[in-house]
Amino acid sequence: MAEVEPFVVSLVREADPDRYLSVLYAPEDKRAALFALYAFNAEVAGIRDRVSEPLPGEVRLQFWRDVLTADAAPESAEGSPLAVALLNAIRSHQLPVQPLLDLLEARSFDLYDDPMPSRNDLEGYCGETASALIQLAGLVLDTPAAMRFSEVSGHAGCAQAIAGLLRMLPIHRRRGQCYIPGDLLDAAGTTRENLLNGQDRAGSARALAAMIALGRHHVARFEEGARDLPATLRPAFLPAGLSKTYLDRLEAKGEAALNEIVTLAQWRRHWLMFRHATKGWG
Repeated sequence: MAEVEPFVVSLVREADPDRYLSVLYAPEDKRAALFALYAFNAEVAGIRDRVSEPLPGEVRLQFWRDVLTADAAPESAEGSPLAVALLNAIRSHQLPVQPLLDLLEARSFDLYDDPMPSRNDLEGYCGETASALIQLAGLVLDTPAAMRFSEVSGHAGCAQAIAGLLRMLPIHRRRGQCYIPGDLLDAAGTTRENLLNGQDRAGSARALAAMIALGRHHVARFEEGARDLPATLRPAFLPAGLSKTYLDRLEAKGEAALNEIVTLAQWRRHWLMFRHATKGWG
């Protein structure tokens, strides 16, 4: 831990406590790279919170594109502890850059209030964000094994991202954002506008239930594929391992989840991660 930039660690601890806990189960010589990846993700995911309109957010995303493609001035990257940590992680573990560029492209969606057209679009967004991060973390931990479990990474990331988007639903509604796909809203007999303005609570509750069901589908596929997951890869999947419990809590909240952020007690998150880290998903 002494070799990890304190700023990077604190960013993950504050912005992404689930991933922070998961890193503590990784071998010490892998933690710096994992913290760098997760801090980069937290920084990019939080851009919408720090800007009042899309253009400054796009400028920030372009900075990271330049860092990753070596178009940024060296002094610019060196002036950012996170950029230095990320580039060190990429070099040390020979990580592919394209998934990080794809993540930036996907995160551009967050800056706007555009509708999510379909389930396929949502799963693509999840794949390029949460799933890609799991795959990259797996490459840090155990490259040969990570290549064998790429499909599991896909489902794990979708489960984790869907649970996370549903937990953030109250915040997204206040912003005028809706990540629930249009085809699920249609099937629920409601609209994006009604979900945002709260005029069709029954329809919104049905749409919420449909998203929970989609999340559970990916949880089931993830857990089925993770039965043979080697212990070396488990830390990468630990945050996704909380998805089922988050979805259970969301389902229990029902309509209230439209306005209340669902959380888990810290002891519960610790216990679930410890159980999966030591026993896996078998």
